[in-house]
Amino acid sequence: MVATDNLTENSPESKRSKFDLKVYLKERQKIVEVALDKSIQLVYPEKIYEAMRYSLLAGGKRLRPILCLATCEMTGGTIDMAMPTACALEMIHTMSLIHDDLPAMDNDDYRRGKLTNHKVYGEDVAILAGDGLLAYAFEFVAKNTNNVPASQVLQVISHLGRAVGAAGLVGGQIVDLEMEGKTDVSLETLNFIHNHKTAALLEACVVCGGILTGISPEELQRLSRYSQNIGLAFQIVDDILDITATQEQLGKTAGKDQKAQKVTYPSLWGLEKSKKQAQLLIEAACAELEPFGEQAQALVALAYFITSRNN
Repeated sequence: MVATDNLTENSPESKRSKFDLKVYLKERQKIVEVALDKSIQLVYPEKIYEAMRYSLLAGGKRLRPILCLATCEMTGGTIDMAMPTACALEMIHTMSLIHDDLPAMDNDDYRRGKLTNHKVYGEDVAILAGDGLLAYAFEFVAKNTNNVPASQVLQVISHLGRAVGAAGLVGGQIVDLEMEGKTDVSLETLNFIHNHKTAALLEACVVCGGILTGISPEELQRLSRYSQNIGLAFQIVDDILDITATQEQLGKTAGKDQKAQKVTYPSLWGLEKSKKQAQLLIEAACAELEPFGEQAQALVALAYFITSRNN
């Protein structure tokens, strides 16, 4: 760590040191939690809304909505403009977790330190809760986004649809399932899985924040490269934590990848090279933000947070 006595007033290190990520995350998590709680009310039939709320409000870092808010603010927008999209992203992410945990997929009993949705409500209700969250996410963006041109809202909806469908999350998941138990999975295939299964939704979080403010195609490309890099780094760290962290730290079952005989980055590279590759991806991601200057400090800090997390 750089000693603050050696920092000049206008040095990059000095500017970064003034940004308190812990405070930023705490403030953003609080407003996201309030918005998510308001987003779904308990009405008839109560069971499905209760199941949707159970997983949506189960906690977590709220990294995806925070990335969306941070990007929108960086590019000249407001939290209010971005909040419906931020909530929708968390709804989509929650859907993917509910479905991921089902016996037909990863068959997990715990998520975010709580029993998984199907363990509480049954597999049938869990499937419907995921379906309900996915459909509602698009409705929520369309109905609640204010002070943004309709064409840009439509772009956001289109981008979300692509990120979650066969060209994104679903496509990555199907290849992941096909590769289970195989020992000859190439790095190219592993990258395909995680560029789609993990990075596609993270990319949507960042890019949609920029779409809402109407930034240029060139700037959107920079944001896309930034988020693809942090998405892959996020997955590498996830793979590392599956080996090194405890169930209490993760809030979910540890060692799942080894039990499922999944090829992961550590299984291909080893732990040390995996950590180094994640760090290189974060550095490449942050280089894409240089034209945004000091306004990008939140996204830079969030990128480095991804490689330093322990859950």
